[in-house]
Amino acid sequence: MDVIGRFCKIYTDICQISPDDLEHIYADDILFIDPITTHHGIDEVKRYFSNLLTQAESCKFDIADIFTCSPNGAKEYPSSHSKVTHIANWTMTLTLKDSDKQITLDGTTQLGVSGDSIIYHKDYYDLGEMVYEHVPILGFVVKKIKGKLAK
Repeated sequence: MDVIGRFCKIYTDICQISPDDLEHIYADDILFIDPITTHHGIDEVKRYFSNLLTQAESCKFDIADIFTCSPNGAKEYPSSHSKVTHIANWTMTLTLKDSDKQITLDGTTQLGVSGDSIIYHKDYYDLGEMVYEHVPILGFVVKKIKGKLAK
């Protein structure tokens, strides 16, 4: 199974893996970026996932599409991180341990693959939809603002 296949398998339910499993898809010098923070290196990514695993009851990704990027259209990234080679569109379903409420969120991930490892991972999703809209008073305000902007 290639690294993209292993990526899809691991993200089926990341609460069913150990942080050490991430070494099967990510390079030692992985650059992992999401709307919350940036992680440099496999050890930081493993700590990030360890924290998630203590808080999440379930975190599943339904990966709808994986697109391979053409070399001519791929964006160059600084340092040792090469071009974006794949784009993944997904829907995440997250259930936290202290809540029975499910959060469903659509997103996209840019991946850079070199050899048989992912060296670049950048997630795009609506942080407000994931976090802010689920905070009682703040959620009400965010939804009102979105409603006004949509008119």
